[in-house]
Amino acid sequence: VQLQASGGGLVLVGGSLRLSCTASGRTSNDYTLGWFRQAPEKEREFVAAIRGVGGGTYYADSVKGRFTISRDNPKNTVYLQMNSLRPEDAAVYYCALRERRIIAGLVHNSIYYDYWGQGTQVTVSS
Repeated sequence: VQLQASGGGLVLVGGSLRLSCTASGRTSNDYTLGWFRQAPEKEREFVAAIRGVGGGTYYADSVKGRFTISRDNPKNTVYLQMNSLRPEDAAVYYCALRERRIIAGLVHNSIYYDYWGQGTQVTVSS
């Protein structure tokens, strides 16, 4: 499985970006896809995830109400719509995929994901 993340860029505070992550290879619609981010000198942190079974969505408290994760199964693509961006949202964003089912309580933990994309840079300027 390969993941291709795209959509990052430079945006002003309060602006919006939409990230995309396309999975190729042997996947089923049961996969869970998560977005994580890592800012300089900080640890990687969970942003959002969407499960294949039932399509449940999960968000970090810091992005609730501003970010929306969605998926297009025929395209094997997951999107992260980011609105009202803040300087603290600046980071490299990574998408990650888990092929097997996962319980909701574990989607925030990066160790449960099997594959990772290359990352896409999001810069928020004031």
